[in-house]
Amino acid sequence: MLELIYNQYRKAPLIVTFVFIMLKMALFRQFIFQEIGLSYLLSDAAAVLVVLGIVELISPNKWKTTIFGIANAIISLLLFAAVVYFSYFSNVPTYHVLKSAGQVGQIKDSVESSIQFVNFFLFVDILLLVIIRILCLRTKDPLASTKRLAKPSYIAIGVVAMVGVSFAFIQSNRDIANELVQAERLGFINYQVAVVMKESNETALAGAGENQSELEKAIAALEEQYVPGTKAGGNNYFGVAKGKNVIVLQLEAFQNLALGLEVDGQEVTPVLNKLLKDSFYFPHFFQQIGQGNTSDAEFLSNTSVYPTGSIAMSKGFGDREIPSLPRLLTKHNYVSNTFHVNDVSFWERDKLYPALGFTKYYEKADFHDDKFNGFGASDKELYRTGMEKMKELHQQKQPFYAQFITTASHHPFKVPKDLQNITVTEGLEGTQLGNYIKALHYTDEQIGVLIDDLKKEGMWEETVLVIYGDHFGMQTKDNDPSWVEEQLGIKYEERISRFNIPFIVHVPGVEGKTLKHVGGQVDIMPTIANLLGISLTEEGQTVFGKDLLNVTQNIIGMRYYMPTGSFFNNEIMFVPGKGFEDGTAINLETFEPVEDFSKYRNDYDYIMQLLKLSDEYMKSLPVRE
Repeated sequence: MLELIYNQYRKAPLIVTFVFIMLKMALFRQFIFQEIGLSYLLSDAAAVLVVLGIVELISPNKWKTTIFGIANAIISLLLFAAVVYFSYFSNVPTYHVLKSAGQVGQIKDSVESSIQFVNFFLFVDILLLVIIRILCLRTKDPLASTKRLAKPSYIAIGVVAMVGVSFAFIQSNRDIANELVQAERLGFINYQVAVVMKESNETALAGAGENQSELEKAIAALEEQYVPGTKAGGNNYFGVAKGKNVIVLQLEAFQNLALGLEVDGQEVTPVLNKLLKDSFYFPHFFQQIGQGNTSDAEFLSNTSVYPTGSIAMSKGFGDREIPSLPRLLTKHNYVSNTFHVNDVSFWERDKLYPALGFTKYYEKADFHDDKFNGFGASDKELYRTGMEKMKELHQQKQPFYAQFITTASHHPFKVPKDLQNITVTEGLEGTQLGNYIKALHYTDEQIGVLIDDLKKEGMWEETVLVIYGDHFGMQTKDNDPSWVEEQLGIKYEERISRFNIPFIVHVPGVEGKTLKHVGGQVDIMPTIANLLGISLTEEGQTVFGKDLLNVTQNIIGMRYYMPTGSFFNNEIMFVPGKGFEDGTAINLETFEPVEDFSKYRNDYDYIMQLLKLSDEYMKSLPVRE
């Protein structure tokens, strides 16, 4: 029986491999979209036949079964990687992400915790074929009677035909802005081809981007046409922190729900809770990162430009000279340093930081490795080293901008037991949410140490402190929203609450205030510039965000973690379907669906056009000399 199975594989490896891979495509769809979608499998079938047909045509008979086995293994591995990626990021990865697989070692703990046993079903057929192969080789005269089918000329014709079918599928779905819907309709392979085609088209248009004055006019025209109420025109707080130092803390995976939260009678973030009382605080502030995750947050906060969504900004634009907050502050006699305990090559920050114009970066080799987690050094060591450098600049009366990228609250949120200074309820102990609370508390604790050090060194009254989260922490698959609500005693919506991050700005001598209009990471740089008394218009700086101290109405876009065209305004979160009409809207306060969202059509059109302008702007920037 085993010989019969393997003989069939050797006689017709294309057919057998096609059947196996299509079963995996169905499994992949179940994992990602929670349904197989039989009609959409036709797109998968066409793409798989193209790949296998090419393998059939180019592989010699002697090695055919081996080459088909390798092709099967490669496709299986890609599907496996995509499923694991989706389980954490809720997005189908493009080939750009898959090319970055070499960085997995840097986040090994996070990757391992995202793998589920059922994911390994994608390799069952390969294991079966290997076992059969081994058993068959033990027989006398193994497979001697197998006669390979002749290579038919219609294979080439079939490949051409399937290329045409795949192209037809791609063409009919290319205008869908919702990447998840597009991926579901096209299937994994054709979706990658569609991404390549889209990028090729955008590359052909790049370099013809508008100059800065044209861009400013285009942005102003968009606001006038679609959302005139969002235009920033005031000068509240302009220059109140002129000449002050700026310290920015980008907190890893830090969701806004932590602020004010108590667990078993203990404050999760006592330091930040106290800081809120005399700081500007924006409770309706949201992540806007793309594929680059934490590195994209660094890009956003320093440029006020949207990530393209198709590639990490460090990888796609690390060779550019990007107008940014560090470059702007250099013109005003500031030194700009950034601190990150990981290897600077992770997410190609060794390219990103020069692109943003930082004076100097401090990386893994600059810190004592106290082995806090997979990244190495703790937040305590991060701030200790940073204080040494900032103290030197302060003593020289040199104004500085210091950016700190924390890692203590990185997934899977494992804080060493001897550093855990908060207890959780029995229902939370050992859960991801329980570990997350402990990590948030440690992160908050170390911010308190930094603030105390700044006060001790006489730097607190000379420093603007900016704090924000880079992106969500909790995964929905591990933290059902209703369970989170029950455990924490709060309202929790799986996207609004998950993507809601803190934004806090403490300005010495200025009374704090809670401002409830919506904001996002694209708004950080204009807000800081306003406080420092730097006019972005006079400086000729193109930005796509708003100074949040001078607007009351705002609209921000989000892509990658939600489909392109998603946005937050002061009232709703909107997520498109295939387009606007079949989208969904959720009220930001009640978390209830909004049935009639037709009045927000202008907001959707505005965001779609704004993202297009932002992409054109990035592609038109010069390569760094």
